[in-house]
Amino acid sequence: MARLHRHTRHFIARTPLALAIALAFTQAQAQQATAPVETQLAPVVVQGRAAPSASVSGWGDVPLSLTPMQASVFGTEQAKDRGAQRLSELAGFDAAISDAYNTEGYWDYLTVRGFVIDNRFNYRRDGLPINAETSIALDNKAQIEVLKGTSGMQAGTSAPGGLVNFVVKRPTDAPLRRASLEWRETGSVTGAVDLSQRFGDGEAFGVRVNAAAAHLDPKVRDASGSRHLLAVAGDWRIGPDTLLEAEIETSHRSQPSVPGFSLLGNSVPAPVDPRINLNNQAWSQPVVLDGTTASLRWQRKLAGGWKFVAHAATQQLTSNDRIAFPFGLDCNETSSFTGDFYCDRFGPDGRFDLYDFRSENERRRSDALDLNLSGKLHTGAVEHAVSAGILSSRVKNRFGRQTFAFSGTGNVDGSITDLPANPAPNDFNTNRDERSTELSLRDAMRFDERSTLWLGLRHTRLQRASERNDPSDPRATDYAQSFTTPFAAASHAWAPGQLVYASWGRGVESDVAPNRARYANAGETFTQTSRQIEFGLRGGTDAVEWNAALFDIRRPRLGDFGSCDIDASCVRRPDGEQRHRGLEAGASLSLDAWTLRAGAQWLRARVQGSSDPAVDGKQPTNVPARTLKLQADHRLAALPGLTLQGAFVAESHRQVLPDNSAQIPGWARVDLGARLDTRWAGSAVTWRAGVDNVADRRAWRESPYQFGHAYLFPLAPRTFRVSVQADL
Repeated sequence: MARLHRHTRHFIARTPLALAIALAFTQAQAQQATAPVETQLAPVVVQGRAAPSASVSGWGDVPLSLTPMQASVFGTEQAKDRGAQRLSELAGFDAAISDAYNTEGYWDYLTVRGFVIDNRFNYRRDGLPINAETSIALDNKAQIEVLKGTSGMQAGTSAPGGLVNFVVKRPTDAPLRRASLEWRETGSVTGAVDLSQRFGDGEAFGVRVNAAAAHLDPKVRDASGSRHLLAVAGDWRIGPDTLLEAEIETSHRSQPSVPGFSLLGNSVPAPVDPRINLNNQAWSQPVVLDGTTASLRWQRKLAGGWKFVAHAATQQLTSNDRIAFPFGLDCNETSSFTGDFYCDRFGPDGRFDLYDFRSENERRRSDALDLNLSGKLHTGAVEHAVSAGILSSRVKNRFGRQTFAFSGTGNVDGSITDLPANPAPNDFNTNRDERSTELSLRDAMRFDERSTLWLGLRHTRLQRASERNDPSDPRATDYAQSFTTPFAAASHAWAPGQLVYASWGRGVESDVAPNRARYANAGETFTQTSRQIEFGLRGGTDAVEWNAALFDIRRPRLGDFGSCDIDASCVRRPDGEQRHRGLEAGASLSLDAWTLRAGAQWLRARVQGSSDPAVDGKQPTNVPARTLKLQADHRLAALPGLTLQGAFVAESHRQVLPDNSAQIPGWARVDLGARLDTRWAGSAVTWRAGVDNVADRRAWRESPYQFGHAYLFPLAPRTFRVSVQADL
């Protein structure tokens, strides 16, 4: 308890601005009591049984229950009830979403329908593209939307599997004064305030402030850090038909990252103590992630129900990526050379080569401008919900020289902590520029009350350039491409609240053969077109909602062929495809005091058509074939306001190596929690408590194969958490 009090004082001492804002808002509330005014726009926070909509779907405010695609919407309260503070922690809610190289102290990755979605191209913020190679705070996000499947209709270039959209909190109609404090093992403390106020004639102006600060002390050793966020959103209701919105957020996170474990020779080791951090050298430094994002949006209602929206945003990221990085054994010219080489795994005796990796002052900037016109028109008996838009975006990434230097030999038990630092830069990096212009057109053709034809088209003009920051060997590339990604679907409501649909869509990824001497086709560009077919059912009543979808996704693969060890000996070319076929199903049931939610996914993922017999016909690495996720809430009648909560997650085995010669077994985890809604001195107070991984189960959670290396990440240990939230 003393430690909790110490961290609480630490938080208060570091957040004078947040407390000053809270005091100012409280004084304003005392001086001016105002009646709530209805907004002109649909609210972004979904509560109760209201049918959620997801802008990431591309069809505006159409409820998800009526759209011909699968998507999930995670709200603020849902995340708080389960103790989710990071994007990766939302994976426990949806069977189609799983981990992909997720660890403490680094940015989050997600796998959707078995594909790792690209942090550079598959993320949106209020619908505009952003770079997710950073830590994205959830404190000022009203909801997180995840589209499942190909996203060519929504994005110019993107990996198949899914698209993530962060929806920013905006000013509320009624005044809001909310403060929260959370503690979790072993000593992480997070404090936050959420304040909103309207003012001016007719309450035309609104302001919302979110501030948060945290001392991070997870159960993983040698991983203490800190983070903070300040976000301000405002709006001006210029008239009944015009709304101007502006917002800005700045965030900082500093924490040592935790590297993965690996195979020991050809064996999958028993799960290790998940508290071990192999990044435990005296010279280990934290990963520092800073970001500032701002946007301006103007909405204007036009005659006849039409609407025009102009939306611009800018994002600027700065990163210091640093780690004592374990990678293989005896594959460095300064290693001990035992005669056996384990370049993509650790040695059988638990040893590995440890490298000093540092990439300082990485700078990434993204700018976007979107203009959109939407409305309805009729051709005979057919009603058309039409939208047309143009999106212009620019990306500029700049990097300095980096370090990846051999330091010595470590061991998986974490006992070797006295290896020397080797910080001198010894390698170059690659700067990248991109410009794109995307034209989009959508038409939802409603023939009657039951049948709708959905058509979408996006045409993209893309220009990319890269240059190594080595003046003597820049290896520059510069290319332009144009492509069109269509979408078509048909839906039919065979009964009230019951929908069946079929959809087809494409997505595109762009690649280029590196401009290096060993490539005979250096500079050749590739347009990789992924395709998806989906058949779905969904329905619901007042008590139950359900959905199911069959999908088939094909994604082309690229490979390097030849010896690739001398000039002009290597060719990059297409090499088969990765095909994911699966069934996804989910249901929720509200019955008296019970709320039950269940989701499952059966996935058959295979590499096919590859010229490499070692991987052709094999299951991709780190993709579970079966996933089951359950949540249950029970409101106790004997104790009004108290809700008991439980969650169960189970995943089948995952492959560790591309040739499927090693795999990790499946695992299951149980989480428990409770929520108590009370009132104190006229204010609503919510208490939450939970324990994750109740049985303290030890298992390998995931097995990503990245950077030419096999990694294993353990399931997090049993962790307790408590929090309190007060509406003042």
